[in-house]
Amino acid sequence: MKRSLRNVVIFIVVTLGAGWLGVWLNRAIDLPPEQNLGMLVFLVFPLTTSLLLRAFGEDGWKDIGFKPNLRGNGGAYVLSLLAYPVVVAVILGVGMLAGAVSFPRSDWGMFLQLVGASFVGNLFKNLFEEFAWRGYLAPRLQTLGVPRLVNHLITGTVWACWHIPYWLFLLDKAIIDSFTSLGLVPLVVLSIVAIIPSAILYGELRLQTGSTWPAMLLHTVGNALTLVLLVDGFVSMDGSLEAIFTPGMGGLLGTLLFTLIGVWMTARRRRSERP
Repeated sequence: MKRSLRNVVIFIVVTLGAGWLGVWLNRAIDLPPEQNLGMLVFLVFPLTTSLLLRAFGEDGWKDIGFKPNLRGNGGAYVLSLLAYPVVVAVILGVGMLAGAVSFPRSDWGMFLQLVGASFVGNLFKNLFEEFAWRGYLAPRLQTLGVPRLVNHLITGTVWACWHIPYWLFLLDKAIIDSFTSLGLVPLVVLSIVAIIPSAILYGELRLQTGSTWPAMLLHTVGNALTLVLLVDGFVSMDGSLEAIFTPGMGGLLGTLLFTLIGVWMTARRRRSERP
C-alpha cells in the first residue's frame, strides 16, 4: 500500500511539473516556435513516468488496460464513438435556434476528410494522455481503495492542471485565437471546469470495461470533431454566447451534458452491482 501511494505521488508530482519544465527549457534554450521541446516534454513525461513506475516501481502491468476487452463491452465502445457527435449536434442545434451558432462553410465532404485526418493525428497524441491518466492514475487510485467518484475527480483535477502550462505558454496563440474569441484566461478557467467533471465519463468507461481504449476513442473523436469545426471555420459563434454553446473546450452546455452522461453511467453501474 505504501509503495502504491508513493508511486502515485511521484506520478502526480512529475506530471504537474512536466509542462513547467518544458516552459523553462524553451526559454533557457531559446528555441524557435517550430522546435517546441517544451511541448515534447509536457506530452511524454506523464506516460514515460507511469511506464517506469510499472517497470521499476513494482506497480506491474496487469491494470494498464491495453487489452480491448471487446466481449461484453460493446455498449461502452458505441458510447465512446457516438457521445461527442451526439452531444455536439445537440449543442449546435440548440445554439442555432438561440441565434448563437452559424455555419460559414458547407463543404461537408471536406469536413469529413479533415475529421478523418485529425482523428489519426490525435489518436497518436492521445496514446500519451490516456495511457497516463486512464492507463495508470485511475487504476492505481482504484488499487489504493479510493472511492470511485473521488478517483474520477482526482484524476480529472490532475489532468486539468497538467494542461495549464500548455494553454498559457506552450500552445501557439494563433491556434487559441482560431479556436475561441473568449481570450486566454476565460478559456483556461472554462476548460478546467469542463475537464474535471468529464473525467467521470472517461473514468467509468475505463474502470467498467477494464480497458483504456474506450476512453482513448472518446477523447480522440472529441478532439478531431471539435478542432475541425472551430479551427477550420465550419462553425462560427456569437461571442456573447460562446461560453455556453461552443462545442470545444469549456462550453458550459457541453460540460453539463457530459457530466450527466457520466452520472448516468455511474448510476447504471451501481444498479448493476446491487445484490
